[in-house]
Amino acid sequence: MTKKNDAAPSAHAGIALNKRARHDYFIEERLEAGLSLQGWEVKSLRASKAQITESYAVIKNGEAWLLGAHVTPLNTASTHVHADPTRTRKLLLQRAELDRLIGAVERKGYTIVPLALYWKKGRAKLEIGLAKGKKLHDKRATEKERDWQRQKERVLRHR
Repeated sequence: MTKKNDAAPSAHAGIALNKRARHDYFIEERLEAGLSLQGWEVKSLRASKAQITESYAVIKNGEAWLLGAHVTPLNTASTHVHADPTRTRKLLLQRAELDRLIGAVERKGYTIVPLALYWKKGRAKLEIGLAKGKKLHDKRATEKERDWQRQKERVLRHR
């Protein structure tokens, strides 16, 4: 039996990916956070019914919260529970990680951006990034660099 690498989310275990975050921000540091979920949300995540492109994380009262993440309730969800798809969800982090995030956000002007939502050992995890916003010229430079790398790969492949 081979052991999988648990450091990076695998392609088949991914629930949602925020590609826009890499376009809009410079990602300085990545952290893995747990999520406090309700039962219907776990069922929806198993069916990959989540979207984190418009979401962001904030620090309130010494705790991290995920805002704007959309988890679509399934039709088979319980009838006696009112499912709120965009409710605020608590992020579960170690105290040292939380203190480091609080310092970076409040003093250095960083933003906490969700990057990926995936399964790890049967639990839903959220990869968050400590990020600085990109200006328009930074986005253009990144796109130009990506196109140049693509052209280089084509030329090397045809030789």
